[in-house]
Amino acid sequence: MLTEAGPEVFKWTWCLLPVVAAAIGWGTNHLAVRMLFHPREERRILGLRVQGVFPKRQQALAEKLGQLVARELFSMEDVRQHLQGDEFVAHVTATIEGRVDDFLQNNLMEAIPMASMFLGSDMVAKIKHSLVESLAKAVPELGDLFVSHLEKNMDVEAVVREKVAAFSSDKLEEMLLGIMKREFRFIEGVGAVLGFVIGLAQLGILWLM
Repeated sequence: MLTEAGPEVFKWTWCLLPVVAAAIGWGTNHLAVRMLFHPREERRILGLRVQGVFPKRQQALAEKLGQLVARELFSMEDVRQHLQGDEFVAHVTATIEGRVDDFLQNNLMEAIPMASMFLGSDMVAKIKHSLVESLAKAVPELGDLFVSHLEKNMDVEAVVREKVAAFSSDKLEEMLLGIMKREFRFIEGVGAVLGFVIGLAQLGILWLM
């Protein structure tokens, strides 16, 4: 009885092949994704040196990111153009005008009490206009001086490189997972789908034998 039922039992057992293959495919890709980050420190496993890809290559990643930001994403020339642009100059001019007006209305008389005897509202308005106009003309020049100072004293590539290289393994994993979590899930899903398809192919071959 058991002998006669044996082949049938085996055939129905074969139906589990796609499910098992899908689980293996998902598990393999899940392990591959995990090994991008773990182990964080180099370990010997079966005589082989094993370390997560990103922890092992963190310094190289930091150098590449530093170069990318400094050469492609952050340009001192872009900063200079922004600081000399009409919108920025208008914003700074409005701020200067407010500060000058506040000083003339509230602080000048306190600093120089005798000024109230000689300065009428028309004169104060003229002084305000003259100060604001002169200071506004200096804004682009100050912006250029600021950018020149940054160019001489700030190495953007080095700053980015040092910051990324100093990330803890936890911080690096958190950052990369936050960016690529959906893609990693997709990779795991593809492993399951491919495993299921391969399992179906194996099942078809076995069923025809």
